[in-house]
Amino acid sequence: MRPSPLSKENNRPVTPSTSTTTARVPRSEQDLETRMAKALAHPLRARVLALLNERVASPNELARELGEPLGNVSYHVKALLELGCIELVDTAQRRGAIEHYYRALTRARLDESAFKKLPASIRGELSGETMEKGIADVAKAFKAGTFDARADRHASFTRLSLDEQGWRELTEQMNALVERASEIAAQSAKRLADDRSGGEPVTASLLAAAYEAAPER
Repeated sequence: MRPSPLSKENNRPVTPSTSTTTARVPRSEQDLETRMAKALAHPLRARVLALLNERVASPNELARELGEPLGNVSYHVKALLELGCIELVDTAQRRGAIEHYYRALTRARLDESAFKKLPASIRGELSGETMEKGIADVAKAFKAGTFDARADRHASFTRLSLDEQGWRELTEQMNALVERASEIAAQSAKRLADDRSGGEPVTASLLAAAYEAAPER
């Protein structure tokens, strides 16, 4: 059986207890910051973890979506499992072989100190992939006519002149916004799974960025 799309409070797909094989990797003595730095130190591994944050998937499915060789994807899935960033939630018989399905245990995100430890080239790739994905999602929404379908949607672009303290306060608020958005999504998933007391499902995207802008000429 494939994992059910229903979600618990962590807003991740779960499988019924009657059909789930769960294998958690014991937490190592490394702290989360170090493990996440290692998890995201390779661009493909970072992309795999990002997808497993969104849904349950097998290496086969990930390889097809990412356009990467199955062997490469399986290698990085194993690395993420050993780092305690993902867990096995289900298995299924597929063409004479056992296919394994995984989900993320930690968000594909680094804090400031861990991000600094990555090589500049990796930081650039991670940032580039994040923004490319967001921009592509915006373009898709415009094409589908959904971006402005709701009158209460938010869209803004603001240039700011800040000192170092102001920059710190801004990034703290941005981080808090993303964390709060995740909490709202988890609460929504629980209501939808229970009784839909909050209304019908809404697929929403949040694209957030605070960065040092290029000098104006």
